[in-house]
Amino acid sequence: MSVSKWVVDASHSSVDFTIRHMMIAKVKGTFHNFSAEIEANPEDLTTASIAFSVELSSIDTRNADRDNHLRTGDFFNIEQYPTLTFNATKIVRTGDGEYDVTGDLTLLGLTRSETLEVTYEGSGKDPWGNEKAGFSAKGAIKRSDYGLTYNAALETGGVLIGDEVKISIEIEAGKQA
Repeated sequence: MSVSKWVVDASHSSVDFTIRHMMIAKVKGTFHNFSAEIEANPEDLTTASIAFSVELSSIDTRNADRDNHLRTGDFFNIEQYPTLTFNATKIVRTGDGEYDVTGDLTLLGLTRSETLEVTYEGSGKDPWGNEKAGFSAKGAIKRSDYGLTYNAALETGGVLIGDEVKISIEIEAGKQA
């Protein structure tokens, strides 16, 4: 396969996260609106160009009050910082169809280098003859690295919200003609 432009099929893709709550459970959420600019040979991502953007206002944790709080200045401050971006800077093959994708992640105006483990899931043609490719990514960031420090102490010790945010991304992309 050669290097081509790929468009994310949002109806077959997801950007999800998990974070500890009260040090005893996990809360899961998703972002519904995201996009990517991908130029790659899916079978060899080492030369790929990947730029990913997430609209933070599209957060959904299945609790409207919590989601609205997450949009405020206590957390994402979406009025001033509406998007999270990730731009790949280095891609290293770690196995058959597996890569460490390092890039600049920008959140709340702060940029840090983060690495995601990416797996090429395969490619093929859909029933209408369009070329599709699938990718999975996972990783974790510390929210405190981006100034997300809102929290509350628990009377039993510990804090209400964990610092580590686990990220899980599933992408189905279509080759541009």
